[in-house]
Amino acid sequence: MTRNLVLVINPGSTSGKVALFSEGKLISEKVIRYTVEELAAFKTINEQQPFRKVKIVEYLKENNVRQGDLIAVVGRGGLSKPIVGGTYLVTGEMLHDLASGEYGMHASNLGAGLAKEFADEYGVNAYTVDPVVVDEMQDVARLSGLAGIERRSVFHTLNSKAAARAVLAEHHQVYEESNVIVAHMGGGVSVSAHHHGSVIDVVNGIDGEGAYSPERTGGLPLVMFAKKIIDERLDMEQVKKILAGDGGIKSYTDEIDLRIVEKEALSGNAAYRNYLDGMCYQVAKCIGEMAVVLKGQVDYIILTGGISYSDYVVSYIKDYVSWISEVEIVPGEKEMEALYQGVMRVLNHEEDVKIY
Repeated sequence: MTRNLVLVINPGSTSGKVALFSEGKLISEKVIRYTVEELAAFKTINEQQPFRKVKIVEYLKENNVRQGDLIAVVGRGGLSKPIVGGTYLVTGEMLHDLASGEYGMHASNLGAGLAKEFADEYGVNAYTVDPVVVDEMQDVARLSGLAGIERRSVFHTLNSKAAARAVLAEHHQVYEESNVIVAHMGGGVSVSAHHHGSVIDVVNGIDGEGAYSPERTGGLPLVMFAKKIIDERLDMEQVKKILAGDGGIKSYTDEIDLRIVEKEALSGNAAYRNYLDGMCYQVAKCIGEMAVVLKGQVDYIILTGGISYSDYVVSYIKDYVSWISEVEIVPGEKEMEALYQGVMRVLNHEEDVKIY
């Protein structure tokens, strides 16, 4: 008897998640953690793939997965060329671009390759869904204000689109016919404007736009930052580390766990409360910016990501933006479910598979 299982693979920098879904339900999920010593044995991320595969093989044995049990395998998308959102068949061209590192190198680049290996072994197709390189921006949104520099679409694509679909489904509305703003708040913040199924503009935190977050600066006064770069003779890697890693709340408090920051803030630490409020204030401003992009026609504002578990943060932002639209909360990240759902939309013929 076949089990109609979908294997979901989500590689991260120092860990990875694997899961099995069937008939709309999570059957099993596991976090695979790697030690610094284990990963240090490999010179490149690409060299890690066989090692990571062994761990997934062990997981499949633990769950007694046999030939005929799988109907598909899906891996988290990596840094490839810009593409529109959707569910993609893993192809040789995609694997080449991910392995080359031409568009950047991250552990997520292994997702499609691992999915393809297991798909081939089990005689099914391999897919990937809504990678971070999804680019559906309208042309006017790409203009930066300086010739030779173009704004990029980089945001928490997978979770943002999944959260939008989930909220709209609850209200018996269709993603491809709706307008929503999604603010994903985690270690980084991205805010996206979704117009009838396309993300036509984003506030790209990784490039130094928008709100600061626990470890990213967001937008900075450019003249002052340029002076800092010149005075301190910072190289490009140092600049990137400031923008995404050492900026934001961390630069003020040396802390990236927002739960600790919030506890301090609500216990009477006025400085910590000011820094926390500043982040919330800037997220609210970004939401307002995306409301303009949608010309005020906003069905829902959606707050998602780990920080949206915070009642304080949610309440602060809602106080500023609830006049625009109803605010819905989808706390945490649903990446594994989103990968599974993307595959099932194709297998159920609800949308066409895309080719890279």
